[in-house]
Amino acid sequence: MNNRRKLLCPSILNLPTDCMREEIEKLDATDMDIYHVDIMDGTFVNNFGMSVRELEMIRRITDKGAHKLIDCHMMVMHPHRYVEKIAQAGADIIYIHPESELIPSATLELIQLQGKKTGLILNPCTALEMVKDMLPITDYVMIMAVNPGFAGRTFMSYTRQKFTELNQYREQKGLDYHLLLDGGATREVITDLYHNCGVEGFVLGKQELFFQKEDYATCIDRIREF
Repeated sequence: MNNRRKLLCPSILNLPTDCMREEIEKLDATDMDIYHVDIMDGTFVNNFGMSVRELEMIRRITDKGAHKLIDCHMMVMHPHRYVEKIAQAGADIIYIHPESELIPSATLELIQLQGKKTGLILNPCTALEMVKDMLPITDYVMIMAVNPGFAGRTFMSYTRQKFTELNQYREQKGLDYHLLLDGGATREVITDLYHNCGVEGFVLGKQELFFQKEDYATCIDRIREF
């Protein structure tokens, strides 16, 4: 049984740009935990995402309101070049993909030097062996259950084993990183991973939060009960 509080992380990529400020203010009034901001360079993934300007806007809004955390998912090549800028813009947690750097451990240390929490993202094809030596300096581990770069994709069921392995490794080694899902977070997936695989964090998209009949607060409260 998972005794950790669910970390609910709305993916801001789902918001239309013409009313983003108003929607973030609505989200800020809910019981959500972490804003999830995707930064893409069109090279590491075949798409472009948010920018530093959106990150700065979210920081201003939540600093005036609920003081939520903000994470930044760096889907870019050589993210060490941008860590300082992202940190100054207001990110609390900075995620990198290990494949995006020649020496990813050095980038995690750079994130720590900025006073921010470190995050590793594992793609569906990323093996635990590739990252396990860095887990003692990692605060958040997020597993992609879809191929990265686009919103709204379906959960890849074969990735479930990776969540189980990361949870077991955490327990065996006495580590305390948070374990999160990005991609395909439906009611069924959230319920299974939270209760059976030790996953406490979920990036929320259109499956359960955005474009629903209920308002954000109602959706967040419902997801807490899964």
